[in-house]
Amino acid sequence: MYGFKEIDVQGLEALIANSGCMLIDVRTDAEVSRGAIAGAVHLPLHLLPLKAQDLPTDKPVVFYCQSGGRSAQASAFAASKGLAEVYNLQGGVMGWIRSGKPLSSI
Repeated sequence: MYGFKEIDVQGLEALIANSGCMLIDVRTDAEVSRGAIAGAVHLPLHLLPLKAQDLPTDKPVVFYCQSGGRSAQASAFAASKGLAEVYNLQGGVMGWIRSGKPLSSI
């Protein structure tokens, strides 16, 4: 419908383990300072249009934010730019934490 797929925590872990992906945190600097998912790249949502050309076309891209709303916007934007395999992490960081997963620093 929007050109991207939703992915849950278990799906993300499987994607990372099997084929790898680019994991992008679109939260603010203040939010990221409280912790992020290991391996993520920080790209605040407002900067995404300026960096869209840097997104990889040869591997899946997974966006996340605090709860999934902003990352859905980022996912829709990336898909509109022609990226074929774009995912939004369901529940964002909050879903990650609820699943008992740790946060690290970027």
